[in-house]
Amino acid sequence: MAIHTELPIYKLTYELMLLAMELIKNMRRDYKGTVGQKINAECLELSLLVYKANCARDKVPHLDLLLERVQVTELLFRLSVDLTLISKGQFAKAIGLTGKIGRQANGWRKHSASSPAT
Repeated sequence: MAIHTELPIYKLTYELMLLAMELIKNMRRDYKGTVGQKINAECLELSLLVYKANCARDKVPHLDLLLERVQVTELLFRLSVDLTLISKGQFAKAIGLTGKIGRQANGWRKHSASSPAT
């Protein structure tokens, strides 16, 4: 088992978390505590799910949940751009990261589903 902080997917989730913190800092006050707080919580959850999947014998349930959370995070970023809380460029950067996270999680899930738990 690799150290979770060395995994490429973990590094991406951490990068997304840093980006989210920067974007939330500049949101309008009336949305910072609602949309911003939810984005922050989802990004933190992504990192935690990478850790849980890495430690678990059966990684698939954690990776399924990770993929679900990626979709929720993308929805929140889409809402943020539609409400003009973030720019389209910031949205593109965030969605680029969630896309990479999703692809890596899918690959990890397929590998884990085809391999016996050790």
